[in-house]
Amino acid sequence: MALVGVVIGSKSDANMIQPALDMLQQLGIAYELSVISGHRNPETLREYGLKAEGRGFEVIIAAAGGAAHLPGIMASWTTLPVIGIPLPSSELDGIDALLSIAQMPAGVPVACVGIGTSGAKNAALLAAQILGTKHGEIAEAYRKYKTKLAEG
Repeated sequence: MALVGVVIGSKSDANMIQPALDMLQQLGIAYELSVISGHRNPETLREYGLKAEGRGFEVIIAAAGGAAHLPGIMASWTTLPVIGIPLPSSELDGIDALLSIAQMPAGVPVACVGIGTSGAKNAALLAAQILGTKHGEIAEAYRKYKTKLAEG
């Protein structure tokens, strides 16, 4: 069963979030990738958010560029932790998405990582940290990753 739901608004975002998927796989964390536009399919996104916990997800990673509504909309429909990845898909190279995700109104928190592929990798690592508080095997995989990172 997938512990992490990964949501992107367009198939064209897939290459930018690939580092997140690779890191989740490396750490042995099951995930499910979905393409759901918050603007073109708001009802589908609502259903996804409302049913996410019941489907076994424990963390949601949502990536978006431009106005980057996807992570915030997702956070409005679930009580699960949502990690937003700002994507550099506009003339502002992701700064607009970063500010949109980071400046959520009180009561609708979204964790925000850096812009683009390095942010995507960090989103997976943050998900691992969150999941590791409950799942010992994920905590151990993350510990091993950090040890290898420190070794160079």
